[in-house]
Amino acid sequence: MKLMTGMLVTRYSYKHDIVFRIKNINGDKLLLHGEDLRLEADAPIDDVRILPEDDIRKRQDEIKEKEEYSYRLFRQDYQLMKEKKDYEHKKIEPRNIQRFQLPVKVLHIDGDRLYLKKCIELYQRLGLQVHGVYVQEKELPFEMEDLVKKVQPEIIVITGHDAYSDSKGNKKELSAYRNTRFFVEAVRQARAWSPNLDQLIIFAGACQSHFESLIRAGANFASSPDRVNIHALDPVYVVAKVAYTPFMDKVNVYDVLKNTLTGERGLGGMETKGLYRTGIPYVETK
Repeated sequence: MKLMTGMLVTRYSYKHDIVFRIKNINGDKLLLHGEDLRLEADAPIDDVRILPEDDIRKRQDEIKEKEEYSYRLFRQDYQLMKEKKDYEHKKIEPRNIQRFQLPVKVLHIDGDRLYLKKCIELYQRLGLQVHGVYVQEKELPFEMEDLVKKVQPEIIVITGHDAYSDSKGNKKELSAYRNTRFFVEAVRQARAWSPNLDQLIIFAGACQSHFESLIRAGANFASSPDRVNIHALDPVYVVAKVAYTPFMDKVNVYDVLKNTLTGERGLGGMETKGLYRTGIPYVETK
């Protein structure tokens, strides 16, 4: 079967460990994007195998099960947090009073259209307001300032694809990473717009990204401390934990990571205040 963009493939040289989507074909070279992981890779045509239909269905079922498990974990945490706050409010407020919530505005900038669509669906499922924008990673530094001024978010996600190659340098050199330098510059621009780490929350990075540089540039949360791959939906769970933590409470970094599909090897960050705010009284609009 002739290879075409959009096909799902695996690599013989890596024992078919990761499923990729063919992004581009240039002669006998392929540009590959991870189907569920935010990884970008090159491969010769003769190194890939088209994924059989049976394998596709099996893989989809396995991934769906993992994604649903993370979703259930997050909903359990959210419900416990909500019950705790409701109990605290009832101790000091009349029983018949109703509270209102100020929604958190999220700007999610993604270098992959399909991932962006999946992330937006999850944001909506979690009840979060999101403005999603597709921007190629190398264009991020040129688009960042205008997007931030236009949307004026409380949370920004800057993500897409990345990869580390030891043939291009050691792990401390940004030149050894496909897109980390673009993420870093975008973070710097966003942080210049709002220097306070608790007023603008930033998640940045993708698979194998240079975690330390992203944190130094001003990100609250980033990937990837151990230079491992991260799941496409991980940034959404990080954002949701911050968005639903009361603003008087600190976001425990471990609590953020335990609901992701990747965990602490692929994600990290610093203590940050939550953004969930409520007020009284609730007034119905006609």
